[in-house]
Amino acid sequence: MSALWDPASAEAKTARERGSHAIPLPTPFGIGPINTYLLDDEPLTLIDTGPNSGLALDALESELAKLGKKIEQLELIILSHQHMDHLGLTEILARRSGAPVAALSSLAPCLSRYDDWMEADDRFAAAVMLRHGIPEETCLALRSVSRSFRGWGAPTTVTQPLTDGDELSFRDRTLSVHHRPGHSPSDTIFFDAASRTLIAADHLISSVSSNPLIARPLEAPIDQAEDAAHLARPKSLMIYLDSLAKTRAMAPIDLILPGHGPGFTDHVELIDERFRLHERRADKLYGLIAERPRSGYELAQALWGNVAVTQAYLTLSEALGHVDVLIAEGRVVERFNEDRIAYFESTSSPTS
Repeated sequence: MSALWDPASAEAKTARERGSHAIPLPTPFGIGPINTYLLDDEPLTLIDTGPNSGLALDALESELAKLGKKIEQLELIILSHQHMDHLGLTEILARRSGAPVAALSSLAPCLSRYDDWMEADDRFAAAVMLRHGIPEETCLALRSVSRSFRGWGAPTTVTQPLTDGDELSFRDRTLSVHHRPGHSPSDTIFFDAASRTLIAADHLISSVSSNPLIARPLEAPIDQAEDAAHLARPKSLMIYLDSLAKTRAMAPIDLILPGHGPGFTDHVELIDERFRLHERRADKLYGLIAERPRSGYELAQALWGNVAVTQAYLTLSEALGHVDVLIAEGRVVERFNEDRIAYFESTSSPTS
């Protein structure tokens, strides 16, 4: 679980002075509460909405009341990305307030067919898992768990599509829109250059490292069945590292408002540490592959033990992400056995 916002912290005080109020909402997930943000501005805006649950809705109403606001007063809802803990209440809030919903344009058709889209994502994930050595019974169990979680999200109608480089104008600020895929294909961050404030959502979190999950491309047809033998898998970690480099190079930032955990101030130092973390993990995986060829599932088990079973897709995504880096560096190659299971082997010994 990530650390929590401390309302008495310097970062929380600065955010409030800039008209940005963090509202943590409960989730059923291990990451813990999700941070929504009320921008006390014109239009009155909520960034992200929390999971589709009565507990989250009650908490949101209670926290808004402390700020002298009601759901019915919302004039704009902005979504940072596609994960259900960030968007589950959107349609309910939009219906009660009449507020338009702004999100990345490529995400809009997915959210309008939420159940079909989630089913397609599950087929995609199963194909990736089977291709990389995860047993079929484990895949079936994880698909069942995934279906049970879908109710935390809900279909949503995006009425204000956003694209990279757009600007959202308010009375007291202008937010520039930056697409930063990696943690998910739709990750979007919002930057107020005048106050040097970055609303980073799950792109950058201080208390935990954002996991670059292997995700089905947003543009892939929802009704297209995925074939494990011919699967084009996005290189999520490499995409994420490129996004982090772009964020690192942004204009001066002195306050980062994340999707989970407390706000923080030094994004450059944090991003540099994340680069070092991923480099160390890639080197560790290379050492394992240099010992003997291994599948993605075997690599995940070597690093995380039983967690690679209970959180098979998350740990497989992490392992494959670093293998992609090693392949790009020419240190590792991908092969297939007679059952069309992928495995990875070193192109040279560690000492050569």
